[in-house]
Amino acid sequence: MSAVTLAGRDLLRIADLSTEEIAAILDTADELKSNPRPLVPGRTLGLYFGQPSTRTRISFSVAMAQLGGTPITLLPGEMQLSRGESLEDTAHVLSRYVDALAIRTLSHDELEAWAEACTIPVINALTELEHPCQALADAMTIRERLGRFDGVRVAWLGDGNNVCASLMAICAKLGMEFVAATPPGYEPSAVAIEAARSAGGSPAVVEDPREAVAGADVLCTDVWTSMGQEDERERRQRDLATHRIDAAALDAAAPDAIVLHCLPAHIGEEITEDVLYGPRCAAWDQAENRLHTEKALLALIVP
Repeated sequence: MSAVTLAGRDLLRIADLSTEEIAAILDTADELKSNPRPLVPGRTLGLYFGQPSTRTRISFSVAMAQLGGTPITLLPGEMQLSRGESLEDTAHVLSRYVDALAIRTLSHDELEAWAEACTIPVINALTELEHPCQALADAMTIRERLGRFDGVRVAWLGDGNNVCASLMAICAKLGMEFVAATPPGYEPSAVAIEAARSAGGSPAVVEDPREAVAGADVLCTDVWTSMGQEDERERRQRDLATHRIDAAALDAAAPDAIVLHCLPAHIGEEITEDVLYGPRCAAWDQAENRLHTEKALLALIVP
């Protein structure tokens, strides 16, 4: 285990972690992937999920179980929150029952309210601003496949969303070059870009996807229509149609380039079938690595 400790800490954004702390999580994840063992026996993780989830909820549940602890799924509609109990009162009670809380809620302000009210570690399991646990798995996968971070060029195609923001931030922390190709109006937020710059990165945002993928070592994308944007789907499909990862985009990248997708995928929209299921796609390793990075994170933060 790493000598770095995150005991009792929240993880709300990638900016909450130093480069040394990210390295400790990734090294611990590598260790636990090859040698899983119960590091938090008797501890309990609450999983408060306000939106649907496959990879995040299941990977956190399995991670806690493999660490020797117990995961408990908390659905808002099954709690007294749905009948008017305040977030603060609920947070105070949960802090007496569980040792950490992973929260998926679209509102980042709500996540911060939970973190303020809880006396236990709170982990961002996705908000509209960031998805830090996904970025940790992305970094682990890049290092596994390419063997390095130095000199790696990461190209993002599509909507500059929460997943893009967290990936951009972790690239800055780890010294990777990052460029996002987005149509006008879909750029990463100014806050996300400034966070990456503050971390020492020089992220670029361009409109032409060919400029972004030229010589890139990693091509990344996400769905064009995220949760809460269903009414915008037709417009988004039109606007983003030139920013999919297909064979032509992959051919323009570096010869050993890999493809990442946080899933679920909409085949034929942000990624083509031949690329998603092709030999250079690491999306399935990336999905598995959610388990290992979250296991490492829990081992380091659960007191």
